[in-house]
Amino acid sequence: MSYDKHKDWLDEAEDDLSSAEILLRENKYSKVCFLSQQAAEKAVKALSIAKYGRYDEIHSVSEILKRINAQKDIIEMGEILDRYYVPTRYPNAWPYGAPFKHYKKKDAEEALENARRIIEYVRSQIEGDY
Repeated sequence: MSYDKHKDWLDEAEDDLSSAEILLRENKYSKVCFLSQQAAEKAVKALSIAKYGRYDEIHSVSEILKRINAQKDIIEMGEILDRYYVPTRYPNAWPYGAPFKHYKKKDAEEALENARRIIEYVRSQIEGDY
């Protein structure tokens, strides 16, 4: 069997998801949100590579999903996750307070669930590879 780079992207997505699950138990909500976004981004890049032979250099989960004509509900999950790419990490994204002070358990749980569902969607689209 030939080597497929998309597998590395999906493996890394699943590792990010696993790390986010660990951080949720530690109440590190902003980090869970960020890693959930990263997991979804890497997963949709895996799908773009596997199905279309294209690597998208952008960091928007929803935009990549739009480019590959994903289902509307999956795109909407990506839109929620896109909100976590910058403000979860950079203090200058907020008018006051460190980023981690702005996120709650509810945010982290929603982000994690959206990332899980996007990864499931990606796996369903890359049939037979795993």
